[in-house]
Amino acid sequence: MKVTILFTTYNSPIWLEKVLWGYNAQCYKNFDIIIADDGSADETRTLIDRMRKETGLEITHVWHEDHGFQKCEILNKAILQVKTEYIIFSDGDCIPRNDFVAEHVKYAQPDRFLTGSVIRLPMVTSELITKEDIESGICFDWDWLVKNGLPVTRKNVKLRAKKYAATVLNHLTPARTNFTGCNASAWTKDVIAVNGFDQRMSHGGLDREFGVRLKNLGLKAKHVRYNAHIIHLDHARGYSDPENIRKNKELRIYNAKNKVVTTEFGINLIKGQEIKVT
Repeated sequence: MKVTILFTTYNSPIWLEKVLWGYNAQCYKNFDIIIADDGSADETRTLIDRMRKETGLEITHVWHEDHGFQKCEILNKAILQVKTEYIIFSDGDCIPRNDFVAEHVKYAQPDRFLTGSVIRLPMVTSELITKEDIESGICFDWDWLVKNGLPVTRKNVKLRAKKYAATVLNHLTPARTNFTGCNASAWTKDVIAVNGFDQRMSHGGLDREFGVRLKNLGLKAKHVRYNAHIIHLDHARGYSDPENIRKNKELRIYNAKNKVVTTEFGINLIKGQEIKVT
């Protein structure tokens, strides 16, 4: 099955390059990539052009002008470019382990979406990681990460889970099956059925609200927390606003309580618009 990897980026070409090297190292090769670019400068476009040539990766670059944080809108524009029946969602600052795509494909089933988690790196570790570290996989090694600045916490220990243990832990984990935008996957038809992401939402819980509507559609969620691994490169979050987060939470709770399936502020708003694609 061919799948699409879809993730956002914004003016982070150094991080984006590391992420693309991660996808170039995947053991499962039958995928394309759509980068949803929320208004980056030309440096990002230049990087993508170079990485296409150096890796041979099939990359579509969807871009719109920078008018502030419009992640949901650019995600919806990118969704309209998907040509495969299955989408794996991530972020342009998340490096995938070499079996990341394979694990999502392995557990894809009808009437289900998958949701994982993320290992958040401090800045010192993020900056240390090289192309060679990604290709060799050493940057996913627990001892290497701890040696290079990763805090030892309960959340980070999941990176040590082996295949059999990962299956058991995914079943036993008390964590809720919320849609995690940087590590999740769903069937394209289901993404379209809920009308994509709600463009009223700014930073803070927009992916979780999307997952609520998928569940209201009748989908069940399954964890891939312990087997589909990504590491999250550190960055500032100047766009975060507590008031927006509060509003997003209110909308999510309302939609969960009232079993809302679709949004009136999703893909329908951009159908027919000219979308800049390279």
